[in-house]
Amino acid sequence: MSDIRVVIVDDDFAVAHVNRAFVDAQPGFVVVAEAHTGADALAAISLHRPQLVLLDVYLPDLGGLDVLRRLRAEGDDLEVIAVTAARDLDTVRRARLLGVRHYLVKPFSGASLGERLEEVRRGIAADRATPRATLDQRAVDQFLGAASPRRATLPKGLSTVSLARVAEGLAACTTDVSAAELAETLGMSRVSARRYLEHLVATGAAEVAPRYGSAGRPEHRYRMPSRQR
Repeated sequence: MSDIRVVIVDDDFAVAHVNRAFVDAQPGFVVVAEAHTGADALAAISLHRPQLVLLDVYLPDLGGLDVLRRLRAEGDDLEVIAVTAARDLDTVRRARLLGVRHYLVKPFSGASLGERLEEVRRGIAADRATPRATLDQRAVDQFLGAASPRRATLPKGLSTVSLARVAEGLAACTTDVSAAELAETLGMSRVSARRYLEHLVATGAAEVAPRYGSAGRPEHRYRMPSRQR
């Protein structure tokens, strides 16, 4: 299998160079171009026809998701790893609808990017090896780049459906909330809401800060992470 061609799109030149070093260190990948604006990204992708794009969301002219929307409209089915500081639920949802299966929130480690690159490599290899095969469920999951069991496994007693409810409920709040307040809004127990909120905090999908009252223990207040640039 020949090396997978990669275009790196990031408005920050230093970040683009760091990401290039990460990709170059991964066997089976070669960076063919860097782009720092949306217009340059479209031109580089048209010229080099990469199989993978590392795509930032925040660009100075045309947003990364707008770049991807144009590519999809033209029928380009290249693989995309979003590498961005955008953490808001709406951006993540739109990225998913546009076919982004790997989403890395800055700052991230070289190991985290390496894992996603390896998943992309396996998916492309499987596509080339069996383009007309009839797939079972396991093969479908592998082809679609489903998360590895280690990352997909939730703590005992937590469900993906309830986790999504809590995440969306928290994202809808205009200010920070306690576990009890969110539980009342969602119609679930305070203990359950707190467990899901703590899991979101542990995975970096939410933030928590104590609020000190006049007496007693501080109350934990939760919110979605502040958007970083």
